[in-house]
Amino acid sequence: MPNPSRIRAALTAAVLLPSLLVGCGDGSRNEDLTAQKLDWKDCPAPSQAEGGGTSPSPLPGGGSWQCATLKAPLNWSDPKGDTIGLALIRARASGPASKRIGSLVFNFGGPGGSGVTTLPAFGEDYATLRTRYDLVSFDPRGVGRSAPVECKSDAQLDVFFQQDATPDNSAERTQLLDRTRNFNAACEKNSKKILPHVRTTDAARDMDLMRQVLGDSKLHYFGISYGTELGGVYAHLFPKNVGRAVFDAVVDPTQNPEQSSLAQAKGFQLALGNFAEDCTSKTTECPIGNTPQDVKDRIAKLLADLEKKPIPGIFPRELTQTAATNGIAQSLYSKDFWEYLTEGLQDAYDGDGKILMLLSDSMNGRSENGEYSNIMSANVAINCSDEKPRYSAGFVQQRLPEFRAASPLFGDYLAWGMVTCTDWAVPGAADHPDVSAPGSAPILVVGNTGDPATPFEGARKMVEALGKGVGVELTYKGQGHGAYDSKNKCVQSAVNGYLLDGKVPAAGTVCS
Repeated sequence: MPNPSRIRAALTAAVLLPSLLVGCGDGSRNEDLTAQKLDWKDCPAPSQAEGGGTSPSPLPGGGSWQCATLKAPLNWSDPKGDTIGLALIRARASGPASKRIGSLVFNFGGPGGSGVTTLPAFGEDYATLRTRYDLVSFDPRGVGRSAPVECKSDAQLDVFFQQDATPDNSAERTQLLDRTRNFNAACEKNSKKILPHVRTTDAARDMDLMRQVLGDSKLHYFGISYGTELGGVYAHLFPKNVGRAVFDAVVDPTQNPEQSSLAQAKGFQLALGNFAEDCTSKTTECPIGNTPQDVKDRIAKLLADLEKKPIPGIFPRELTQTAATNGIAQSLYSKDFWEYLTEGLQDAYDGDGKILMLLSDSMNGRSENGEYSNIMSANVAINCSDEKPRYSAGFVQQRLPEFRAASPLFGDYLAWGMVTCTDWAVPGAADHPDVSAPGSAPILVVGNTGDPATPFEGARKMVEALGKGVGVELTYKGQGHGAYDSKNKCVQSAVNGYLLDGKVPAAGTVCS
């Protein structure tokens, strides 16, 4: 069995299934806040809401990560009213001051992921970019240290994530809806002040305030997964303020939640097939099946068996069908995780659910000591504030055949996820976001043909939605969620060439 700490380290940057909708607001500004000075200090250990752990390690070659708090309006419609603190982290540029371009702001997705913990975990991957930029990331509002959304306790979340997310009869459907309603009510009770103010448009306005306080005339930006959605909304609201920007693992801004969930069902099924093909095509015997279809059939049987009888997981919890499905989905985010999926399945077939549960825990933000980050609570809050549609159980039942056709394994799971926002306290903003950005500088849009969570087609849709002369598409023929961190030299050369030297790749460039 692999070392659990090694698995956790490998999974730190895995992002959740993204939501694709936002709305727009006004452009008012608080002059006092734009003039604030950031007090950069050595970073403390991450808070529980950020995922816990230790302070980030020193940077290669000396130097340390620095943290600060940016004040932003709680309500951008009342910019001189109450404020909240937004947690920031940076690594100063490593090259000569004369070559420094400015700050490069990262958002790693979710929504709900802590940039303050994720950036240092993968800082070495961006060492080349640090030669000319200060690397900067942040906990968006509602996330981590930035006025975090709080819903349920750790013990309550343990129970919540064990429960059946794919009901098969009326009693189970009633239980699912009751649990969802109860969770959403807890979020409203414990986070009533922040809930109306965590839309993606709010975060985009925060980034423009951040740009000004950091002293940059333009926002240089690297968005991954949901971070591409946030970047697109920023470009729509502030097209003239866009500097050099890269979108990687691109969401489709033209889809409503139903369409995006169906696309993800297809994407995860594709990734599962690629995993099965990879395992069975090697010269050594695949330990979990003889053919790709055999691998998928055995996984389906495992999940069916787990619904009837869970197996021991991480004591005292058992591996349920829902937890196993969640763990399998998590492992498909990167080809680097496939070895853990293979071992996890082997163990589960032998009655040991620890590895699959560990993968599921990583998706849900649960640490080894049983504490949860607020990634799931923030994810729900931001998604439900952005998404206007509210789906009923009857609607989901009508759509189940198409979801099952798209993915026999993940179809039910993703279809029933559409009821998450049904009883949310805050109205959703829009059917889908407006990312049109006429007048913006070029934005490099990188799509991965094997991406399960943000299917490849979304990259072209983002390019079209940004508008003529703005989006520049680059295709990576690979596996996993995202392209730059795959270490593909062609992708990294194109991205680095644009961010460091302003060289825009030819539209339609293909890397493999």
